[in-house]
Amino acid sequence: MALQFPEIDPIIFSIGPLSVRWYGVMYLIGFAFAMWWANKEADKPNSGWTKDEVSDLLFYGMLGVILGGRIGYVLFYQFNHFLENPMYLLRIDQGGMSFHGGALGVIAGIFIFAWRFKKSPLTVGDFVVPMVPVGLLAGRIGNFINGELWGRPTDVPWAVVFPTGGPLARHPSQLYEAFLEGLVLFIMLIWYRKQPRPAGSVAGLFLVGYGTFRFIVEYFREPDAHIGLYAGMISQGQILSLPMMIGGLGLMIWSHKRTATARA
Repeated sequence: MALQFPEIDPIIFSIGPLSVRWYGVMYLIGFAFAMWWANKEADKPNSGWTKDEVSDLLFYGMLGVILGGRIGYVLFYQFNHFLENPMYLLRIDQGGMSFHGGALGVIAGIFIFAWRFKKSPLTVGDFVVPMVPVGLLAGRIGNFINGELWGRPTDVPWAVVFPTGGPLARHPSQLYEAFLEGLVLFIMLIWYRKQPRPAGSVAGLFLVGYGTFRFIVEYFREPDAHIGLYAGMISQGQILSLPMMIGGLGLMIWSHKRTATARA
């Protein structure tokens, strides 16, 4: 038994040649939440943030997501295509976005922002990361509505037959990611930051959490057809998640040790 994919039109409405799609709306939801959350945090007493700084930070973050996501997708998943036709990088109508590329773009934006406004990149990173999981949750729901990035074939009762996935019932891996990388990771970050933490440790927890959850879900997600599994075991997404897990754990250990040394 399997569940049939719900008939959800990916286009909400159209006005002439302009179409408003659910996937785009999910991106807007993510950015709207980030704007609300950042301004709420900046309004707290002694936050060290102004509304103008928040606006500039969100601008850098948005650029990082869009540019990094697209460049990362092309370099990580379509590099041979890029070598054959470098203009493919600009063909946003052909291909998608990479979270790992977007993460690198946001990290670059954080460093540029921190340099311009004379703030610690670690502090800025800790301020930014709680905003990300809600955007991830919305984005994965958008993937599900689009019927893309579906999972591997399975016989679990909640398996879904996707219109673009052939006749096989598959894991709704987009929803697994929405739950783990979105809801669970958000709760983890909010719980962790309730107590004062060393600068950089919240950002480190995000890297560890996302990398771990993505690594796990990749076992249920269908590998990219043109890449497959390396050595028949590990996917491209898992390879890209490993540095996040290692780097995040290292950042957490280093930040706690640095704080302990400063107090000694």
